[in-house]
Amino acid sequence: MISATLILQGCLKRETEKKTVLAIPVYGQSLALGEEAIRITDFQQFSAQCHHRVLTENLDEQFGFLSDTHFKQWMKKLLQDRHRAFELSIYGMSEAVIKYLDQKGYGDRVMLCTFPGWQGASSIVDIGEGTKPYQKFLEEITAAQQKAHDKGWDFVVPAFCWMQGEDDALWKKSVDYKKDLKTFQRNLNKDIKAITHQKRDVICICYQTNCLTLTKAYKPNSFTEKESQVPQAQLELVRDDEHFMASGPTYPYTFAENSAHIDGLSQKRLGYLAGLSVIRLLDSMPSKGLTPAAFELLGDTLNIRFNIPKPPLVFDTVAVTKASNYGFSVIDASNTNIIRQVHMEKDRVIIYCYKSPLGCKVRYAVNGSPRKNGFREGPRGNLRDSQGNFLKATIQKKVYPLHNWCYQFDVLLQETHRTNSK
Repeated sequence: MISATLILQGCLKRETEKKTVLAIPVYGQSLALGEEAIRITDFQQFSAQCHHRVLTENLDEQFGFLSDTHFKQWMKKLLQDRHRAFELSIYGMSEAVIKYLDQKGYGDRVMLCTFPGWQGASSIVDIGEGTKPYQKFLEEITAAQQKAHDKGWDFVVPAFCWMQGEDDALWKKSVDYKKDLKTFQRNLNKDIKAITHQKRDVICICYQTNCLTLTKAYKPNSFTEKESQVPQAQLELVRDDEHFMASGPTYPYTFAENSAHIDGLSQKRLGYLAGLSVIRLLDSMPSKGLTPAAFELLGDTLNIRFNIPKPPLVFDTVAVTKASNYGFSVIDASNTNIIRQVHMEKDRVIIYCYKSPLGCKVRYAVNGSPRKNGFREGPRGNLRDSQGNFLKATIQKKVYPLHNWCYQFDVLLQETHRTNSK
């Protein structure tokens, strides 16, 4: 990958009027649109706060006129119809990125272009290459790039934010979600580079869906439980693939009517975490998020080491209501949770079991009450880092720490995880 820092440094060496547009859109299903998320961003205040440097796909500041076709969007803009202008994660992302650019001294030489691409209630296989929402998304990137070039500005797409997975977690239309998401990133990378002629790859900043409890068949202690396959795929790509970066899981937040959609405040908070990932990308410091790095079996004990963006690890039962065993479970083939005790030590969590966990599935945040989502009753865990001690967001005059919460996981413990007893 070519460092985005080099692109930004180039801006400082050019004439004052020369600008670079960084395009960082969001794409997915209804969460990308902010469905049900009552808007808390005032567009006039937003534009002023960001010094008029955050632009739509039209390279203007007319946010909120969104629809599934270009014509409908044009009509809504003409009629000033913002009836479905929900809160989008990209507003919080933009605020974080513009603040960073100001601190770096780039001023108005760097603009940020952001907008959503989406199709609600859709599987990943319904919004990929060749589909109508995908084509519209590319057309909007193409139009933004052309408008930038008409102004004599440079245009590059360092990343896009991904918010899709609820449909496949519930209905399982994708038979291999990890493969499908990787294929989507690869195709979008190819297609965007054909538009912008940039050399750098387009990174996927990936959230994690956690809506396991919305299916009637869901049983958290079932050894064959399948709802966790989609969030597990998102975790593995964030952790193991250089073209993916973490924003965060959805379980620490509040949901609209406890359903599949996070609310406006949650969109804003998750957006700030996506913004921090963009900043890490621009600084060439990619993050794997708070994710399990290694599983080590020794007798009846399981050690889990973690990638920790900002140590130390913390079991937080205030921000997220305490889950049994802080969200961890070890399920054997008879659908029994064999955990005896959970303990934390530096960069690892130690799980003591009633018998050897070999052949069992170790899980985190695979729990929750039926039809519930979010930090009170939904699938959740209490493990986070300490980033929020230093980085915070002020939203509607209230301060929120920007901790990284552990990604949900579901892993079969095999012989390869066994540690030699010496």
